[in-house]
Amino acid sequence: MKSIKISLEMAQKVKEFVNVTQNYPNEILLKSGKYVVDAKSILGIFSLDLSQPLTVEVYGEDTDGLLDALKKFEA
Repeated sequence: MKSIKISLEMAQKVKEFVNVTQNYPNEILLKSGKYVVDAKSILGIFSLDLSQPLTVEVYGEDTDGLLDALKKFEA
């Protein structure tokens, strides 16, 4: 498992983030405090407090390409 901190303060950023995550077969979770949602679920993401930095956890093999693609969302 690898993790990074990201910021998704605007709806457009959430849409871009989901578009990126849907292109990868890895299990990707998004955490905000005690809440955890599937990072490929736009409705799940909007249920989180987006004013705070979020933690992305990526599980599985070959995560480097995905982590590189998520760098533009880093907090």
